[in-house]
Amino acid sequence: MSRKRKVWLGVGAFVVVGAGATSGAGLLVADTPSGISGPGMTNDTAIASSRAVGATVVAQHAGHNADAGEGGESKGLADLPPDLAFAARIALLRGHLLVGDELVKQQQWNAALPHFLHPTEEIYGDIKDQLAGYKVPPFDASLKALSDVVKAKKGGGDYAKAFKPVDDALAAADAGVRAKQSNWPGFVVEAAVEALKAAAGEYQQAVVGGRIAKPVEYQDARGFIWQADRMIESVAGDLQPKDPTALAAVRKGLAELKKAFPSPMPPRMPVKDAGAVLADVSRVELAAGKLM
Repeated sequence: MSRKRKVWLGVGAFVVVGAGATSGAGLLVADTPSGISGPGMTNDTAIASSRAVGATVVAQHAGHNADAGEGGESKGLADLPPDLAFAARIALLRGHLLVGDELVKQQQWNAALPHFLHPTEEIYGDIKDQLAGYKVPPFDASLKALSDVVKAKKGGGDYAKAFKPVDDALAAADAGVRAKQSNWPGFVVEAAVEALKAAAGEYQQAVVGGRIAKPVEYQDARGFIWQADRMIESVAGDLQPKDPTALAAVRKGLAELKKAFPSPMPPRMPVKDAGAVLADVSRVELAAGKLM
């Protein structure tokens, strides 16, 4: 059965287009800590002082908690079909871990910590009651253990060991959602779009007065975009025969989006304003509608 979807075109405008045959949302294809790597980035464009960034992150994170759960990143997901809402939340969780892992690899422990705390504070509570339905064991204790390792700045084997049970639980979530879908590639695309829309919202919060005033929100947006890209690429082989032009447009849009996020640590001044990022997301969503 098809349903109508609103596709946002910049700030405040949208068109309604027909969606594909499933209520889908995509899965999270993420690597283990040893496999996650960001594009070649340096800290030359990053916020100058690591100590100052750490203070900013701590202060920002305290305020960020007030927007947790349905009022924060998950805002709007409750209105989606259950499978799509679940998959989108798993995608956001993976996005947090993805950017957190990038920061850990750069030894930016203070900046990384919020991205290992947010999965528990902002997402897990919204999925915990659905885990059994997808044959996923509870993994809140594993999330807590991982954030404790990051808080203690324990790299190497300790970090990899703590990451693995979380990654295993997320893989089980992916498998559980996939088992319920008749059009897996289209479902993955739809979930990836939900992650991109969340990224646009995070970036809008990050940019204040023409500056990136909230590094955590910038990093959230980066993680969600990189995760969405991985999701699209995980099913690209199936999408190519369906509509190669649409897939090319999605890839081009994602490449444009990534230009706003040159490194895990934000630049002093935004490469793109929030309106431009929102417009990029809208273009990707419009093209992605043909792949669902």
